[in-house]
Amino acid sequence: MSLRSFLEKMEAQNEVAHITDKMSPRFEIPSVINALADGPILMFENVDGYPVKVVGNVCGVRSRICQALNVPPESLYRRLNDALESPKPPKIVEEAPVKKVQEPPVLSKIPVLTHFEKDPGAYITSAVISARSVDGVTENVSIHRLQVLDDRHLAIRLVPRHLFKLWSMAKEEKRDLEISISIGVHPAVMLAAASSPPFGVSEYGVANTLLGGNLQLTKCEKIEAYAPAEAELVLEGKISFDREAEEGPFVDITGTYDIKRTQPVVEIVNIMHREDYLFQALLPGGPEHRLLMGLPREAAIYNAVSQVVPRVNAVNLSVGGCGWLHAVISIEKQMDGDSKNALLAAFAGHPSLKHVVVVDSDIDVFNLQEVEWAIALRFQSKEDLIVIPNARGSTLDPSADQEKGLTSKMGIDATRPLSAPAENFRKATIPTSKRAAETVKKILGLSKK
Repeated sequence: MSLRSFLEKMEAQNEVAHITDKMSPRFEIPSVINALADGPILMFENVDGYPVKVVGNVCGVRSRICQALNVPPESLYRRLNDALESPKPPKIVEEAPVKKVQEPPVLSKIPVLTHFEKDPGAYITSAVISARSVDGVTENVSIHRLQVLDDRHLAIRLVPRHLFKLWSMAKEEKRDLEISISIGVHPAVMLAAASSPPFGVSEYGVANTLLGGNLQLTKCEKIEAYAPAEAELVLEGKISFDREAEEGPFVDITGTYDIKRTQPVVEIVNIMHREDYLFQALLPGGPEHRLLMGLPREAAIYNAVSQVVPRVNAVNLSVGGCGWLHAVISIEKQMDGDSKNALLAAFAGHPSLKHVVVVDSDIDVFNLQEVEWAIALRFQSKEDLIVIPNARGSTLDPSADQEKGLTSKMGIDATRPLSAPAENFRKATIPTSKRAAETVKKILGLSKK
């Protein structure tokens, strides 16, 4: 399964906008993606200075991700959690579309975008990075930002998670960590790479399960790593065990600049790609960024809260919370106290959470006006507020301790107390006749003529 097959499916549904105006990868393409971020997939046909097309906003809306997985929205979390629990190793093939062209590394030939005014340079933001432990036993696949330093070198941001652990293991032996950097892959691969199965579980297996066993991998030419056989572009590289560079500042999921850090350098040793490859772009801090990072965490929150309450209806890592720091969770509770257990489980399920609101099943978690209404009428701070100081949080929050990752967390129980009459907490309704409904349609100009 490939990015191209998904684009063909979206073309058939008129979900791809083709932009023929000449556009520069420096600010212009990012500006258009930003302006149309909640809209269609964007195909930039005329990239200034490059014979390569750029495609962006592939996973910019939740419904497209569901279509990529062939799953209805209400089954999305279950599908993700099932894939995490039952990963299946993909098939390895020698012949692969991505191996059509092999060439020495010249990164300036690739239309890597410079996104924001104060960026230190161009950044690859849609890269799926695969690495194996030195003994070849453990594989990790994850997404990391890559700052272009020159034609052969990148700086990689390594958060202390699984790829960092593999790099640290190689560093102890004074060895570089070999990696494949795949750009232009099926959304299922992106989503799997953004998930967090236990260390030792390959995200390629998760992606293969999501794709019904149709993911194929190919071994890289000059390094010990694997890449999706139908990727558009693969950079083969090595994360240095002893060479570092200043990385950042970079605009992350919050839409604000992350701090500068000293990070490892990646040396690119080979490039392989399709003959007419597409360069996949991803706007930092945009809806696509929030969804790809947030959806696996929504599924994790759903799973964690499901362990402590009878039923979880929906989870929303809200746009206002950057798709990362704020969650609204709708539950069915049987006992007072269920909602507070749900709050604590949510914080455990997604440690970067800062604020969580739990609401009843009659509240739409995606309608923040309804959520605010529930807080206004069903919440008492003396009884329904949980504050957790000095907890591990997100280093992306500028109000937190970004070096240590410490923050204060707040949970709001905006569910109605079961001991109180339910009627006191229900919105009043007006019976609507067919005639009244037709009149409203006429006034709004929606009636058929």
